[in-house]
Amino acid sequence: MKVSCLQENLAKGLSIVGRAVASRSTLPVLSNVLMKTDNGQLKLSANNFELGINCWVGAKIDTEGAITVPARLLSEFVNSLPPERIDMELDEQTQTLNLRCARVESNIKGIDADEFPNVAGVSEDDIIIKLEPESLRLMIKQVVFAAATDESRPVFTGVLVRFNGDTLTMAAADGFRLSVKATALNQSASQVVEDHSEVSSLIIPGRALTELSRVSGDQEQPIELVVTPSRRQVIFRMQDVELVSQLIEGDFPDYTRIIPKGHTTRSVLETASFLKAVRISHLFARDSANIVKLEISPSGDELMNGRVTLVATSAELGDNVSDMDASIDGEAVEVAFNAKYLIDVLSIVDTPQFILETSSPSSPGVFRPVGDDGFTHVIMPMHIQGR
Repeated sequence: MKVSCLQENLAKGLSIVGRAVASRSTLPVLSNVLMKTDNGQLKLSANNFELGINCWVGAKIDTEGAITVPARLLSEFVNSLPPERIDMELDEQTQTLNLRCARVESNIKGIDADEFPNVAGVSEDDIIIKLEPESLRLMIKQVVFAAATDESRPVFTGVLVRFNGDTLTMAAADGFRLSVKATALNQSASQVVEDHSEVSSLIIPGRALTELSRVSGDQEQPIELVVTPSRRQVIFRMQDVELVSQLIEGDFPDYTRIIPKGHTTRSVLETASFLKAVRISHLFARDSANIVKLEISPSGDELMNGRVTLVATSAELGDNVSDMDASIDGEAVEVAFNAKYLIDVLSIVDTPQFILETSSPSSPGVFRPVGDDGFTHVIMPMHIQGR
């Protein structure tokens, strides 16, 4: 193999595939990145058996070939080079890659490319659904943070992706909160879903969707969601990147049963002001199980606003009380939530105002951005001492 490419292009490609490199593995080759010539480009691949990423980099190919080299060393080395052309040549006898850039030359010992597990690509039998990138990134942003990180319940570490007619819905839950986002599909995507009912429901690892959001930042053309016939893998295909993820097997619980059907109190609050108040409360609440109590008080006068009071108490540090105006319809209620969960959801609300629906101290709180009917977030309440 003998190839040349620009330092900035190789550095970008390595940063894209780097998140799929195995940090701890019994197979040394999984700590490497595969470099392979492919149709006039340099193909970079990383694979940890759960997530695989392919990335194509523009390059001048003099001789075809392939090699795997330690990902961390290569990435740090390339990032240290000046923004000039990098010439790379493989010594197949010793499996050593020679790299030259400006006045720097290095030799990196690799492992034969044949030992690297294949990162699956798209085949003719696959089912392809084209999704708008901006809408997809927003869905991921509003849902994936609610997925569980505890591997003891694998289904909850994933995001339910459900196609129903002309609607795509994503849902994630960790037992304490639920995030649901629905958006309309374009006509071509709806037709594919109609023709292939077997892809109506998928559970995709939250980590894979997080990486998809990261690597698709520059993508303007539709992102292709590709489901393999076996339904064991999903592939997201972009302009120069393919992300491959194993699907999670199992049944996602019926999340619609978690969302309360009604409420006794509806509060409309300013997103930025409430988020700021919660962050201040969290300074005191973090030493007491993150409990922040909300005292929701209607004014009883249609011409006047109601009031929401946030109370956080720490036996060792002290306490904090914050007041803010709110438009409240319904009964007075006190309810406590985990401050971290409040910060998480308010940080991804893009509208100036949001709605909080409550019923009792022991009932979940429902959060909805004003003007975004497709997003619903539910947080389970926390126990208030003395009740």
